[in-house]
Amino acid sequence: MVLMSLSWITIGVGVVSSASIVVDIRVHKYRQLLKSEEFVWPVTGLYLGPAAVVAYRRWIRPHSPRWQQRHGRPPKKPQQLAILTGVCQCGAHCALGVVLGEVFVFASGIKLAGETLWASYVSDYLGAVVVGVTFRYFISGRRGRHRIWDAIVTVAKADLLTVTVFEMVLFVWLALSHHVIVPEPPLNPATPAFWFFTQIGLASGFIAAWPATAWLIRRGIKVEPQPAQLR
Repeated sequence: MVLMSLSWITIGVGVVSSASIVVDIRVHKYRQLLKSEEFVWPVTGLYLGPAAVVAYRRWIRPHSPRWQQRHGRPPKKPQQLAILTGVCQCGAHCALGVVLGEVFVFASGIKLAGETLWASYVSDYLGAVVVGVTFRYFISGRRGRHRIWDAIVTVAKADLLTVTVFEMVLFVWLALSHHVIVPEPPLNPATPAFWFFTQIGLASGFIAAWPATAWLIRRGIKVEPQPAQLR
C-alpha cells in the first residue's frame, strides 16, 4: 500500500513537472531557438521532476526570445550547461525508449531466454537508439537521402556512449527491482510501481552518464546543435 501510494505521488509529480514546462513553452510562449529543447525538457521533467523545472527555468528559459525581450541579455551560461543539456538529450532518448520498449514487450508477451526482462532490455535499448536517430534526423542540417545516414553516424559518434551508460545503469536497477526489492508480485508496465522504479533508474542513469558526456564534450565529439540547424 505504501509503495502504491508513493508510486502514484512520484508519477504525479513527474507529470505535473513535465506539464508545467510544456505550458511555459507553448502557452506562455517561451519558445526556444533550439527546438530540441522543447522536446528534451518536458521529457526530463517526467523523471527528474521539480529538479528539471528548476534547471529549465534557470538556464533554458532565459534563452527564449520572449524572455530576452522582457529582461535583456540572458545570464552567462555556466560551463556545465553543455554537459547538462547533453545528458538531458540522451536521457530523453532513453526515457522514451523505455516507454516504447516496455509497452511493446508487455503487449506482445515476447520473451528472450524465457525471461521478459531480457526482452525488455533489448527493446528498451533499441527504442532509445531509434528515438535518438529520429531526433538527430529532424535536427540535421543536411537534406535528401544523406540525412538519415548523417543522423545514424551522429548518434553513433556523439550519443551512443551516453545512451549505453544510461541504459546499463537503468537495467541494473530494474533487475534489482524485479528480483530483489519487489520479487512478488512481478513488476510490469500496468502497475504504477514499475514506473516509479523506472523513474529512479532513469535518474540514476542521468548521474552515471554525466562523466561520459563530459568526456565526449571535452574531446569535441559531442557538439550542441546551433539554432540555425533547427529552423
